[in-house]
Amino acid sequence: MTGTFYALLAALGNVIGAAAVLQGRRRGLDVIATFVAFGAGFMLAVTLLEVVPEALARGGVAPAYILAGYLAVHLAQHVFVPHFHFGEETHSVDPAAAVSALLGLLLHTFFDGVAIASGFLVSPQLGMVLFAAVLLHKLPEGVTMASLMLAAGQSRGRALGAAAALGAATVLGLLLTYWAAPLARHGLAISAGVTLYVAASNLVPEFQAKRGWRMPIAFFGGAAGFLATRLLLEWPAR
Repeated sequence: MTGTFYALLAALGNVIGAAAVLQGRRRGLDVIATFVAFGAGFMLAVTLLEVVPEALARGGVAPAYILAGYLAVHLAQHVFVPHFHFGEETHSVDPAAAVSALLGLLLHTFFDGVAIASGFLVSPQLGMVLFAAVLLHKLPEGVTMASLMLAAGQSRGRALGAAAALGAATVLGLLLTYWAAPLARHGLAISAGVTLYVAASNLVPEFQAKRGWRMPIAFFGGAAGFLATRLLLEWPAR
């Protein structure tokens, strides 16, 4: 099934991010923090230059589904969840907060899979750039989930299992998009809203207050990286 391999690779990103936390790899966590900024730039470019125009070109009520996707993630992550932010959690949290954060992230990661599948349903090129956008924020997701579980007093095994559950939700989202006609029809528009929220409302606030040039360079580099990726994908057709 087209895109399944890429959904599995993206799911692995959640586990790798969690492993960096469990093994205390400080340098690896610093690299992942830079991925947050780079991924935000890449995702914004993908969403605004590729996904939103493609969804709108299909007509219908695509704008409503884009808004619904955006609002659904906000509802899941910041209304029903009392404590959530992307990145490593360094303070103790209530176990219920960690579980609610897991549930909120499961919705988001489900639509990561929907995004990958919806992209490949349009074209291999769109599928690949959406896979890249998803993969770039999978590492921070794994860091977030594993560190929250540890901060809530859960075992290392449960922390890794929670990150793996996020990956499994991504694969499930891809499979259901191919099997369910309504999701295949509207999944691209919903994914546009979800991806826009993750980039602009989750990732950007995590680094915009940090000093220095590393994060701004990574952010703008992410947008430029999307353009370079798009040119590379189109090169064989020229």
